[in-house]
Amino acid sequence: MMITRRYRPIVFRTLTLGACVAGVVALTGCSSDSPSSAGTAASAATSSPTQTEQGTGGASTPQALPAGKVSPSAGSKVSPPPVPAGTPAKPAPGSTAPTGAAGEDDGCDHKMPISPDEIAVYRYTPEGGSLSLIIRHGNWGCGTPDSDGAPFETVGKETYLPMDQAAYVTVTDPIVASTENQPIGVQEFLDWLEAHPDSGLVFRYHLGADGAIDRLEQVFTP
Repeated sequence: MMITRRYRPIVFRTLTLGACVAGVVALTGCSSDSPSSAGTAASAATSSPTQTEQGTGGASTPQALPAGKVSPSAGSKVSPPPVPAGTPAKPAPGSTAPTGAAGEDDGCDHKMPISPDEIAVYRYTPEGGSLSLIIRHGNWGCGTPDSDGAPFETVGKETYLPMDQAAYVTVTDPIVASTENQPIGVQEFLDWLEAHPDSGLVFRYHLGADGAIDRLEQVFTP
């Protein structure tokens, strides 16, 4: 009885298995779609977005400002800080505060109001059948160290003020030779005004019920 040996099928199977194993290894090593390759490509794309945008023709994206900072606009203007309440206003250019000869405040009010009961008398007129004094209103100014006293500074134009023919009048130097007020008659007073026109002597006056001067008292000035 003859025994037949089957060598060829075994050899064929061995060769076939070896070829399959070699094919699998080649496919695994050469494939570009493996998970590790994809992860590496994605990481590269994420780490350099600027290069990706430049590669496609786009401009690079500007960096964002830190939180809390605002980018100034071209037309924005910086406003000055508010002035605290109570801050004294600055004097206008060229204006100076009233000062004395030594550059200090002389203590004089340079903006005195018009005196309500004092006038400078210049002349008189009997026009219209009644007596009227030609006077100018004013106020007392500020004297200087080398003067005898403050001057009476007149304002406005000459006006008329009616005077009672029986008014009580008192005068001092230079109308009479005295530094104390002395009573004189109305006519004597008018004669002196006619002889010394535009003297501008200062008088304190009082008006009666009819609106005419019923009392006239000269203010002595050195």
